[in-house]
Amino acid sequence: MSSAVLLTQEGLSDVDRRAFLHDSIGVAAATGLQSPATRSTSPRPAGAVGTAHLVELREGLRSLYHLDDAYGGGDVRRLARRHLTRVQRVINTAKYPDTIGRQLQLLAGETAEHCGWLYYDADQQDEARRYWGEALTVATVLEDASLAILVLASLSMQASYEGRPREGFNLARAAQDRATRYGSPVLQSLLASRAARALSQMQDTTAARRQLAASMRLVENPERGRPSPEWAAFHGQAELDYAQGLMYTDSGHHGAAVQFLRAALAHQDRTYGRNRALYRLTLARSLIHASEVDEAAAHAVESLEHLEEVESGRVTRRLDEVASLLHTAGAVTAREAADQLTAYAETREPAA
Repeated sequence: MSSAVLLTQEGLSDVDRRAFLHDSIGVAAATGLQSPATRSTSPRPAGAVGTAHLVELREGLRSLYHLDDAYGGGDVRRLARRHLTRVQRVINTAKYPDTIGRQLQLLAGETAEHCGWLYYDADQQDEARRYWGEALTVATVLEDASLAILVLASLSMQASYEGRPREGFNLARAAQDRATRYGSPVLQSLLASRAARALSQMQDTTAARRQLAASMRLVENPERGRPSPEWAAFHGQAELDYAQGLMYTDSGHHGAAVQFLRAALAHQDRTYGRNRALYRLTLARSLIHASEVDEAAAHAVESLEHLEEVESGRVTRRLDEVASLLHTAGAVTAREAADQLTAYAETREPAA
């Protein structure tokens, strides 16, 4: 099943969505290492593992990226674990030349990193740290700066999310130092936005604005440098609008935050279903703080449409936060919206 097919499934119920995810990634991962002639009869390829097998395994990881973008990390993470197990089995049992071996190890590191991201999105932070530690070990052993940058950027994001902004900033700076040689404006923009997020939480607004301004300048002319890594494809105007909105939220300027969060939602590509749900709920939160309760209630209820297709612990946490704020807002529309959000949350099945 192609990525295009994976991203055009609409109108799925929660149960159907889970079955679809299971089946579709099963197809992607099962391509594994087997040629069409041997796929149904042999658990491993005949002869040495070659470039074609490596490409098939990379396609499995790419499918995981697309599924996560659309549906969130809740359901996808167990599928990613299976893919990592498959790659590790190949490394430990198959025959291959050293050049292929290095690529297999790198793929294992990248898959472990993505497992970390999926657990982060599912709001299971200890597991996320474990997988990111595994990926960073691979990056260290292989002396692969690209993988190291990816892991450091992820750890920075997690540190800020968990309220450790100083650590988040130091990790972002370490990633920025390593990324300088690559000359990718989009990558450097993404890392600057991570640094800005940490600085904003540290209440260093001046430095945060400086980093965010640099991030915006870098992404305006991405063609002037080298292409960005595939994992950074999500970074663009929507992410920068969202970062700007969060910066104003951190400083208590919720009215200013609202305009940027609206822009983030407007600019976000519809294939990023999880991000759209998160952006809308974050907008609702800022609207409540800005005393725009009726609009906040409308956005909160509208977010439920996105959530039918998304399984993300981070989004669920934001949903609970918005429901709590609406319950205390006083307005009739707010209480009705809060009741809908609460009822919805109670009906959701927890991801396995």
